[in-house]
Amino acid sequence: MLNEFKAFIAKGNVLDLAVGIIIGAAFTAIVTSLVDDLVNPLLGLVIGGIDFSSISVGLGEAQFMIGNFINAVIKFLIIAWVVFLLVKAVNRLVPKKAEAPAAPPGPSETDLLKEILAELKSK
Repeated sequence: MLNEFKAFIAKGNVLDLAVGIIIGAAFTAIVTSLVDDLVNPLLGLVIGGIDFSSISVGLGEAQFMIGNFINAVIKFLIIAWVVFLLVKAVNRLVPKKAEAPAAPPGPSETDLLKEILAELKSK
């Protein structure tokens, strides 16, 4: 069982996934800083000094932090855009696999029936 576990961990897919998660976490920190420290202040200047993180709506005891949700949407859109650009770049760099040549067409159903009929007539 230990050998199976070692083989599983040594597979490229598992290691690639681990590296992707680690880089993704670091990238998320960068995007969070970008949104909180650069994008939101810039948007605040454009729309009159509104700080998204302070926007909230209270309903009884519940407090709905709409500004935090807006920040999360902005972060998601930035991350999605960067991932889109990365996928496009990788697709350009990775050569496309040549398609396998098409198999030569075999005899049609009509041809097979003609052969069977000719065989039956010859008997």
